[in-house]
Amino acid sequence: MAKSSTNPKVDWFFNKATQWKGEYEKLRMIILDCGLKEELKWGVPTYTVDGKNILLIHGFKEYCAILFPKGVLLNDPHKILIQQTELVQAARQVRFTSVDQIVKMERTLKDYVKEAIEVEKKGLKVPMKTTAEYPIPDEFQRKLDDIPALQTAFDSLTPGRQRGYLFYFSQPKTSKTREERVEKYMTHILNGKGIDD
Repeated sequence: MAKSSTNPKVDWFFNKATQWKGEYEKLRMIILDCGLKEELKWGVPTYTVDGKNILLIHGFKEYCAILFPKGVLLNDPHKILIQQTELVQAARQVRFTSVDQIVKMERTLKDYVKEAIEVEKKGLKVPMKTTAEYPIPDEFQRKLDDIPALQTAFDSLTPGRQRGYLFYFSQPKTSKTREERVEKYMTHILNGKGIDD
């Protein structure tokens, strides 16, 4: 693999970093050493091959990470891939809290990047669960049955927004809390908005 060069359009991300600055820089060098093209997408460094996203770098308060959009398709012999939330079907993260941790994992990270490139070159797709595979909580189903406009509005939402609501409404252990969540977001749904809009 030929080493790639940095992209000046992405430099601002690394320059503005206060937390994880050293970690970001080390990850950048490892990834560029794998021959990926550096781009700026979604406000974060994204690394591609032939225009296809292979991974991106991002950070949070507790950790920084690389994220493989099709990480679920990767072998994970070192058990380092993490599913961010239950709703995330395809992407997987590798999380870091120190430069030393990244340095120790460099060979492993390069192997995972190499595999992610192969997954993309082979055109492998992640079989995604459909909205119909998510259970509809009884409290929400009653509202859908009682208010035809709510059913129509829910059906008009994107599958991702539908799954977001179904997941959020299903989480509470008590029926009362599930009902409260449904009531709180009915107007959102009727206005065609997702849970985070």
